[in-house]
Amino acid sequence: MTAGPVIHRVDEDPVKQRETELVERKGLGHPDSISDGVAEAVSRALSKEYRDRFGKVLHHNTDEVQLVAGSSNPRFSSGEVIEPIFLLLAGRATREFDGKKIPVDRIALDAAKDYIDSNFKVLSSDDIELESRIGETSTDLKEVFSGESRKSNDTSFGVGHAPLSDAELAVREVEAELHRRIDAVGEDVKVMGFRKGEELDLTVATAVIAREVPGLDEYLDVTRQVEAVVKEIVEENTLLEPVIHVNTADEPKEDAVYLTVTGTSAEMGDDGSVGRGNRVNGLITPHRSMSLEAASGKNPVTHVGKIYNLLADDIARAIYERTGGFAEVKLLSQIGVPVDEPRAVEVETSADEKTVNEVVARKFDSVEDVTDRCIQGDISTF
Repeated sequence: MTAGPVIHRVDEDPVKQRETELVERKGLGHPDSISDGVAEAVSRALSKEYRDRFGKVLHHNTDEVQLVAGSSNPRFSSGEVIEPIFLLLAGRATREFDGKKIPVDRIALDAAKDYIDSNFKVLSSDDIELESRIGETSTDLKEVFSGESRKSNDTSFGVGHAPLSDAELAVREVEAELHRRIDAVGEDVKVMGFRKGEELDLTVATAVIAREVPGLDEYLDVTRQVEAVVKEIVEENTLLEPVIHVNTADEPKEDAVYLTVTGTSAEMGDDGSVGRGNRVNGLITPHRSMSLEAASGKNPVTHVGKIYNLLADDIARAIYERTGGFAEVKLLSQIGVPVDEPRAVEVETSADEKTVNEVVARKFDSVEDVTDRCIQGDISTF
């Protein structure tokens, strides 16, 4: 990198000084998260194909997945998907290199199917109509991509912070644990946390899988299990006092409850798009600085909308792990300039200047690690 970071001193995480805090997570099966996951899976598959055939990742961006909800008829113990979910795979990719054709559409469709079939209890690629409309990559961006050094293909910024607050930790943990621990809970779990003082108010929207609940009593028992698990997670991981609300739109007396065939609202009414949900740390945090970049599906070599958000998160966590001090990191790129030469680095932290400088320099010296972790699926973008 060309210049040292600008460091702003803080004594502790500013969010701790707030009386209130909002934190949200859209779970794995939320329509926006399905779009994110598929977009990233397609990017990984193309990156591996490019590397295997040509020894390097060629230019692509597959961050334009659009999900259009289907329709379904869930009933206790059963139900069926009447009209499939529609997933449009869009974006740009290199379709020919050194005179050799690359089967972009086949690779993309196979990756999307594999992602769905590998990550959901009930939802299957058979429930989804897939179409690939991935176009040829931009000539200008291909030129930026093809030089000797990794040059930023956008002027953009990334943001990250560490450690997560207690509210952030709880919200992120709740979503993952619920569909892991409770068979009847689908992957579409949305959690909204509102901390006021030492109280954490959690509203949890949980898609219940119809085949797992024979009737209304069993459904209500699942919601009670959800409440108990959420309470346990909050109390085990934080000092906050939980107040929990589960499926608050239900009208049990009218048999109007959050019942699904596949465990996701995408089967019957909720559409989704890449980048409308979680940031790269898996959360939506309105009291934090955030980038609005859609990281999922962007190429992991030169697209700083992806790399700098992941790198900022990495740097913040590394500073915290070395010093125990809070850090919020902002990275600015400039199109056409090498990725490892940021236009600006700002760190808001309680850590010492020497450590901050060392961590930032080390992370930019090994920025290709972010690329490798993305391609191997070892790092999450949502």
